[in-house]
Amino acid sequence: MIVESRVLALPRANVDTDQVFPGKYLSLISREGFGEKLFEGMPGGRELLASKPGARIIVVGDNFGCGSSREHAVWALVDYGFKAIVAPSLARIFHENAYNNGLVPVIVRDPQAHAACLAAERLSIDVANETIRAEGCEIARFELDPLKKEFLLRGGFMEYLASKVDTVRAWTRRRVS
Repeated sequence: MIVESRVLALPRANVDTDQVFPGKYLSLISREGFGEKLFEGMPGGRELLASKPGARIIVVGDNFGCGSSREHAVWALVDYGFKAIVAPSLARIFHENAYNNGLVPVIVRDPQAHAACLAAERLSIDVANETIRAEGCEIARFELDPLKKEFLLRGGFMEYLASKVDTVRAWTRRRVS
């Protein structure tokens, strides 16, 4: 799986989930349309999105997704069309929610490599080989949890789980027999 796209750079640290997806929308019961609310809680957030139409990779600052543990922030990013997020670190629960919902969470701890990602117009993220390229050159390597990488390759945790239903049923039949 390769995610290749324009980059939306958001070099701010500690962007919390309320800036990503405002709490006033938490009562919505369908994920559809969440992207329309993305960054509504951040001053200049909607304008930032409009400045890079078609961007499917977002490069952010340290500790992105901190604050409330709402999954809605990831749902909004995915609904908007983002496929990957690159950061020096992500808030722990946000990181898990990204894996579970098919948003590739790329951690780039090296400051120079992260700066190169922020400065790039386009990136290519090779999920299987865990590399990032810009203008044909490898600029960073990253590591994904091996099991959670499978979630990403299947589109998220629920899709991964659905792919295992027949295996689980066969195991259950063998166990009961």
